[in-house]
Parts: sequence; C-alpha cells; structure tokens
Amino acid sequence: MRILGGRFKGRDLPTLTGDGCRPAMAKVREALFNMLAARGLQVEGARVLDVFAGTGSLGFECLSRGARFAHFVEFNKTLARRIADNARMLGLAPREYSAVTSDALKLLSRPPVQPFDLIFVDPPYGRDLLAPVLDLISAKHWLAPDGLLVAEVEKALTPQTWPASLELETDRLYGQTRILIWTPANPASPSTPEPSTP
Repeated sequence: MRILGGRFKGRDLPTLTGDGCRPAMAKVREALFNMLAARGLQVEGARVLDVFAGTGSLGFECLSRGARFAHFVEFNKTLARRIADNARMLGLAPREYSAVTSDALKLLSRPPVQPFDLIFVDPPYGRDLLAPVLDLISAKHWLAPDGLLVAEVEKALTPQTWPASLELETDRLYGQTRILIWTPANPASPSTPEPSTP
C-alpha cells in the first residue's frame, strides 16, 4: 500500500492478504480525496474515524495529509496489529492515532467522546452491514455537524434509504466500487446526489 499525498507521500506500507482485507486501490483513494477536497473538507486538523479499517489505507492517507487524529476500528486481530505496526513504522505519536480490535456495531452503539469530522465505512461485501452502521452513526451522533461520511461498497449495493439526519450528496462508481458520501442533513436546503457513473 503506497501513500499518495502529504508528509508520507510515496511510503510503502506492508499489507496482508486474505478474507476481509481489501485495501482501497490507489486510483479510488486518489479520486475520493479529490472529491473530498472539492467539497471543502479540510483534512488537516480533522478527527477521522476509519470503520472496518482493514489495512487502514484511508486513515493513514488522512494522517499523512495532516489529520489531527485517526481512530481505526477493525474486528480482525491480525489486521488491527498490522495497523498498529504500520503506525509505529511511520513514527506516528500515540496522540495521533488509536487502533482497536472491536465489532463495529458494538462500538458504534455507544456515543463517542467527541464527534468525528470525517468517517470512512468500508464494510465486508455481502453482509448487509451498511444500513445498521449508518443508523448507529446517526443515532449516537458520531458525525460532526459539518462533517462528511464516506462509504465504500460493492457496485451492486445501492441503498434506497438512510437516516433522515444524513443527506446523500454523492453516488459514484469506480469499476466494481461504489463511493457514497453523506453530509448532515439540512432540511432547509435539500440537494440531489451526483449521478452514478461507470
């Protein structure tokens, strides 16, 4: 896994193979961060939550680009250890990150100490986890009022409903990957999501 931008740009981090390990491809990560920048997100200084973190590619990309803190949540113990090892390899200070081995639904069922400016959700394919995760993020107020919530899911998954507190702003296809971006809903100014593209 190669980091694409920021202070660690060009650094290669060891990854693992196997079930549940699906690092975001470089071209998808690059497109995603371009979309976030276009929406005015300031990664620098942001608090980032990486749910179903896998290799931690999205969280590490944010830390490289100046995020203040990244919280990695990964159920697989081996992957969680790899995230912690890579953080140490990059020389990150303990105050800059935390990597926990936890079931995402269990963790999200409790409110956070402080909301996050940017949340990534990359659930395992075919397990119908996106909807309950969105419900918990909304119900427990994990997303900051001006934050962004990003989901990376399989192409075939097109959510029809989501919590009223979230407004779908973007729905884009990159090969077999679908990128969805929500913002906190503003009832006074509803918007239409960008169309999906092949």
